[in-house]
Parts: sequence; C-alpha cells; structure tokens
Amino acid sequence: MSRSGPLALGIFLAFLPNTPRYGAPERAVYICTEDSFPIKRLRQLIALQPRLRADLPPAVIHSQRFSDNIYIEHAVDLEALQACVSQRVPVLLKRGLVRLLVLDSVAALFRSEFQADEAVQRSRHLLAFSNTLHRLSHEYGAPGVCVNQVTDVVDGPNPGRCDYGLVGSKVLPALGIAWANQVMVRLMLKRLVGQVQSDSRSSAPRKLEVVFAPHLPRVSCLCGVWEEGVRGIPDDHSDLQPPGSL
Repeated sequence: MSRSGPLALGIFLAFLPNTPRYGAPERAVYICTEDSFPIKRLRQLIALQPRLRADLPPAVIHSQRFSDNIYIEHAVDLEALQACVSQRVPVLLKRGLVRLLVLDSVAALFRSEFQADEAVQRSRHLLAFSNTLHRLSHEYGAPGVCVNQVTDVVDGPNPGRCDYGLVGSKVLPALGIAWANQVMVRLMLKRLVGQVQSDSRSSAPRKLEVVFAPHLPRVSCLCGVWEEGVRGIPDDHSDLQPPGSL
C-alpha cells in the first residue's frame, strides 16, 4: 500500500478537530513511529483551508492558529510509545486539551522489535498497548485512529486462514489476529487505477471501505488526496478499479 494515502488521511483526521465549525476548535495528538512528522504538509493544509472550507467565512479561518492545536510526539521504540500513551496523553485528556489520538503507524515498532519466533511476547505487548487505548477512549470519550500496514498474500487461497473481512483480497493487515481482535472499527484504504479531475487538478482515486464495524454496514466511498486535504469523489466514477483488476 502506498504511504501517501494513509499518511494524508492520518494528517487530515488530526487536522479536522481544528476546524471552527461548532464553537472553538479542538485539538489532536499525532504520534509518529516511522518518519518525522510531515510539517510541510501540515503548513500546506493550513494555507489551503479557505479552498477546503468554502462554507466558512474567510475571516473565521484566518483568525485560527491551526498549528497550535496538534500535539506531535515521535516514538522511536515501544518503551517510548507506551510512555506516551500511558503518561503524556492522559495528562492532555484530563485537561480537556485533546479529543483525538492518531498513531502512524501501529505496525512499525511491533514488527521491527520482535523476531519471527517471538510471537507470544509481541502479542502480550500488543494487548497491553490496546488495553491502554481502550481505557483512554472509554474514560475520556476520545477515539484513537491507528494506521496499520498490510502484507501481500503470496500463497494463494487458504480456507484455513483468517481473511479479517477482506474476502478475495491480495493483502492482509499486519500484526495478525492478535491486533485484529482489538480493533473496534476496521477501515481499508485502497488505491485504484486511473485519475480523477477537480478544477484542472488530478488525483489518484482511493476507495475507503468499512471492513468491520459492529454498528455500521459494509459500505465504501471514493476519495482523492488533494493539496487541501482528503475529499470525496462522486459515486458516478463506476469505471475505477483496483490495481491489477483490469
């Protein structure tokens, strides 16, 4: 999976609480585990807010200090990640300073710090980490968005293998069943073949699908990554197909 789609969606989600649609803007925590935070992309989103939020008066948008409303953390290992979500993030939540947590990505550290024969230890750390996120979400009403990676399926169909709801897919989510069972809502962002146009600009289309959710049907929508952020694409683009399906 291309990193451009999940990265853009993660930043865009962290940026959304800034929008002063209903009263004062709220804040988000963005935790990076792979690369440094893309500050240039954030500045671009800030500069292009009038284009994305045409329904708001320009004076309201220009009066906001959007960059002050995203708390950025960089976790280089699992110890730093656990310290962040169990110590620093709760302080912000208790003070009512943040309403959203974005982790990009959950798979990076767990895949790099454990060997193939350390599956039991990895599962224990995964469960401890997910329990912390669930507790914070339940106690403070703050959702957590965890960007995951995918792995290719190279051995063909296997009736005994869990497909995590991705029936017929050529990729599966990383971290296996141990992490999949901890997720309340599972979304899949898939890049499609082709280009879509908007005001003389083009973007590779993406399909955002609800793979699993106890309260939602399995639905999907089309979207594109533009300079000003992630925007929906009308459903009349029925000719768009996943890579390799043409």
